[in-house]
Formats: sequence, structure tokens, C-alpha cells
Amino acid sequence: MEKIETIIVGGGQAGLSTSYHLKQLGLEHVIFEGAEKAGNAWRNDRWDSFTLVTPNWTIQLPGAYYDGNDPDGFLKKDQVVVYFEQYVAKFNLPVQFKTSVMEVAPLDTKRGKGYQVKTQGKTFQAKNVVIAIGSFQKPKIPAFGANIPAGITQLHSGYYRNPNQLPDGAVLVIGSAQSGMQIAEELYHSGRVVYLCTGTAPRVPRRYRDRDIVGWLVDIGFFDQTVDKLPSLKARLAGNPQVSGKNGGHSLNLHQFARDGVKLFGHIAGARDGKVMFAPDLKENLTKVDKAEKDIIGMIDRYIEANGINVPQETLPSLQDGYSADVSTELDLKSANITTVIWAMGYIADYSLVKLPLTDDDGFPLQQRGITQYSGLYFVGTNWLNKRKSAILLGVNEDVEHIIKDMTK
Repeated sequence: MEKIETIIVGGGQAGLSTSYHLKQLGLEHVIFEGAEKAGNAWRNDRWDSFTLVTPNWTIQLPGAYYDGNDPDGFLKKDQVVVYFEQYVAKFNLPVQFKTSVMEVAPLDTKRGKGYQVKTQGKTFQAKNVVIAIGSFQKPKIPAFGANIPAGITQLHSGYYRNPNQLPDGAVLVIGSAQSGMQIAEELYHSGRVVYLCTGTAPRVPRRYRDRDIVGWLVDIGFFDQTVDKLPSLKARLAGNPQVSGKNGGHSLNLHQFARDGVKLFGHIAGARDGKVMFAPDLKENLTKVDKAEKDIIGMIDRYIEANGINVPQETLPSLQDGYSADVSTELDLKSANITTVIWAMGYIADYSLVKLPLTDDDGFPLQQRGITQYSGLYFVGTNWLNKRKSAILLGVNEDVEHIIKDMTK
């Protein structure tokens, strides 16, 4: 059995950041990545027109902060892929592509004895194992999706590419967080009739008071919010704010969607007999989304005032169109000429490859800032690992540095 001091499972931004620090310290390690090339999630799990949703200056992987000439722009998907390819090459990181890890298990029950890591072709022994596979392992599609008629195309948002990929006809998009909103907008701008099942993912304006919203959110500590400050652990599952980086970046608004002809519904509730059912909570959802924007804007206004920042006043448009929509709890798919259902409800985390009891009731890893109770076993890149920014380009390195300190003490 080949011995390697540290094995990193996953070659995304968290795994590469971990490798960067270990490489700088001259410590033996390897990254096992199941995909063929770097940037797999960006390369294969995003639609064609996808861009960064946060500005380019938020690209802050260690050793390679964004230094281009458009810090306030939004890199396209292919440009992000190139960034990751160049990152691996620049630092000569030891990534073994097309190497999937099947199992991570303790060598014995005593602490500090290391781990056995099985790939599809070989078994390794490691003192340290860093699980850097993120939180998005399995597309979230409810069981009642099986009740939707076989003639209707169903796909998860991770498999959507462009409107031309879909059969002719109307589209039902289920989910109104970042992905669902961006996909729904692209579809109706392409001329499709779109039905949208809403949730309570918050809305933020793309720009406010002469600045991109992300800059304000960083300043007010939004991304530094820690898990213990959430109203409940369930809040970790909330969708990302409605906003887009496409075409230079712009706001997304359910009321504007309604004005443009998108037919809005409440939460998805079931499917049977060629029909989809919804909860009668559309207007409650809209109220929560509207309130979230007002709350965030209020925090920014108070921050500006408290710090004496000289920026223009601004009043955001107060759209109300969604409240005029009929609240329907049932939709006949055939009558609506719906030929495609896109599930944009997010993903389910799956850490079952680690053969230890280390997840809570929601499937999140049990850890403190990435450090588990098992010596030498770490997590990085997981949504809400420690802070709101733990899984994004802006913040993943902070958690990586923390586990590196523990690993090398």
C-alpha cells in the first residue's frame, strides 16, 4: 500500500487552495480528482452563458488574486475554467485527474493512525485526508418527479445548457434562487413561455448607491456571518440571493418577471395525473423576498451613515406586479404546453465515501472550522463550513489556512 502524507479528495477551488499551501511548505501530498481536467464544476455543471455572480475582484485563491483589467466585471464560464487550468500549471500542483476516490476509512480505531484511501484502481495510506468535494454531490429532485409524464423532458439545472437544447414548448422552472432565476430569465428572453415555482431565496440589487452590492456586503460583514449567528442550522440550506453577472451584471426581480409574462407559483408540493401541485404561498414568498432586500439595503444605509461615506442617495424601484398574479395551486402540464421541467432546487451533500459517523441530520459534516474529531481528517470548501463565504472564491482560503495550521502544528 503506497503511503502519502496528505491526500486531498477533490480538485476544485478548496482542494487546489489546500495544495497551494502544502506545496509552499514543501509537504508531500496529492490531489485526487475524478474529472479529466481542472475546473470541472465550471466546465461541466454550468450553462453556456453562465458568468461569475460576484465581481472578478472576489477571485482570491492563494497566490493568484485576480489582477486583470476588469475587477468589477464578471468572468464568463470559459474564462473561469482557464483560471483554474492556469492555477494548476503555475504552481505545478500534484493533481491526479481521472482518479475518483471510492472510500476513506480509518486504518484502525485508535486516534492518529491514519486513513486508507481507495481509488478505482489503487489503495493508499495517508496520515491526513482533506475532503474538498464541496456540498453539491447529488442533484436535488423530489421523488414525486417520477410522477411527471414520461413525454416531458426533465433535467436538473446542472444539466441545462441553453434554450436550443430543449424541445419546443413552454418550460416549468422549479426554484427561484440564483440558478432558477437566471435560467428562467434566459428562457423567457429567448421567447419561451415560462412558468416559475418560487421559494424565499432573498433578492439583492446588482448595484446600490454607486457600487456593486458585493462590495457593500463585504464591508457590512455579510459574508463573514458565522454559522452560530444563523436563526437555525436549517438556514444553511437557504438559496443564494437572486442576482446575475450576465451582460455586465444586473438585478433579478420576480415582480419584473411577472410584468414580463412569467407565470409565478408558490412552492412545489407534488405531481400526479399529468398535473403539478403548488402550495398557496406565492404572495408570502414575494413578501419575504421583498423584505430581505429592504433589510439588506437598510443595513447598508446604516453602515454608510455610521461611517460618513459620501455616496449618492438611492431609492430602489418598488415593483408590485407579482402580488397581482392569481394564486394557483395546480397546473395541467399538457394544457399549458409544458414540454420541459427544470429542477433548480439545488443539491444534496453526500459524504458517504468517508466511513465514519461525521454528518448531522441535514447531511453537513460535523466539524469546527474544518477540523473533525478524527485526527488528520479535514473538510474545506463546504457550504457554511464556518462562514457564509466558506465555499466561494472570496472566502475558501480562510478555512484552508485554518486547517493547514492544525495539520502542521
